Amino acid sequence: MKSEWQTVRAADFMDFNPRLSIKKETVATKISMDKLRPFTKAVPSVEQAEFSGGTKFANGDTIMARITPCLENGKTAFVDCLRENEIAFGSTEFIVLRAKPGVSDPQFVYYLATSPEFRNVAIKSMVGSSGRQRVQQPVLENLELTVPKLPEQEKIGHFLAELDDKIALNERVNDNLYDLVNTLYTKLFKDTDCEMTTVEDYVDCIYSGGTPATSNMAYWNGNLNWLSSGETRNRFVISTEKTITQLGADNSSTKSAQKYDIVIASAGQGFTRGQTSMLLLNTYINQSVIVLHAKKTVLPYLFWNLTNRYDDLRAISDSSSIRGSLTTKMLSKLKIPKVEDSLILKFSEYAWSIIPQIENNLIENKRLTDLRDSLLPKLMSGEIDVSDIQL
Repeated sequence: MKSEWQTVRAADFMDFNPRLSIKKETVATKISMDKLRPFTKAVPSVEQAEFSGGTKFANGDTIMARITPCLENGKTAFVDCLRENEIAFGSTEFIVLRAKPGVSDPQFVYYLATSPEFRNVAIKSMVGSSGRQRVQQPVLENLELTVPKLPEQEKIGHFLAELDDKIALNERVNDNLYDLVNTLYTKLFKDTDCEMTTVEDYVDCIYSGGTPATSNMAYWNGNLNWLSSGETRNRFVISTEKTITQLGADNSSTKSAQKYDIVIASAGQGFTRGQTSMLLLNTYINQSVIVLHAKKTVLPYLFWNLTNRYDDLRAISDSSSIRGSLTTKMLSKLKIPKVEDSLILKFSEYAWSIIPQIENNLIENKRLTDLRDSLLPKLMSGEIDVSDIQL
């Protein structure tokens, strides 16, 4: 019952950056900021590295980015991938949140950290030079929280975790499905002794898009999807973060791309440039996205070739640009093996038997994510009781 909730100071509810120790030069598990996926609970991968510094954490801790744009992009994760009693480390740009025994539940702490109320306070507290702004930790420590008693925290955390566990399972299934197709690609096409051709021989057209004026609100939040380069972090794109209106499309250089087109980030922050995705929807694109439109029989061969050539795509980037960028001309002239049509057809038939399965899992994950995101603020505020939810 909401009447049993209490108001507490955040630092009295959970520990911020709890003290842990790893000896210098010890090889330990490392979780890098760039490995975290936006708005994803699970840590996708870890590495072993020599410890020279950084934040330290253990299973049950929440790691939250404190620097822009990582915080805004949703880089907050729950650590549960370590061995018993293992201490790991990561970026100094993490804030570590730990539940207090008998006071707070670890899962509840994670969902509290991802709730709109907590995130908004963290983002608004950021100070520093442009591009290097950081959360003021004392602001979060002194934040007043209204929270339920521990048993109710555990119920809420468990309920939301079940949704995230199903999402994570679907993601693992999709990774395995992609790898199945990739295995066949390697068997059929890697190390083949054949002549080379260029990408332009396999595509019908290559082009990039544009951005409607952001100062004109009549151009935005319409019913047309609009894709930016950062969204190519997803190998298959099922939705876009922003939408535009028909007026915005008509009064800008943005262009439309079709479902199953290949899109490549031509520019972007960090590791963005060179990322390759397949569209599972129709969308307009911005100027930092290049579209490759190809026949359906050829498309899987082209897609799996390009997703395996991230380093190649970055290497051919325009060195005269400060940021580095790919151009449509560079992609058109990119070398690619000219393989037998019969092999392309064999690969295409297998790939097209897998892609719909990946799409169905992504559709379910979109539904589960939307459900979780709609319920999370209501559960964390006590607006609804977890026992009243019927799925």
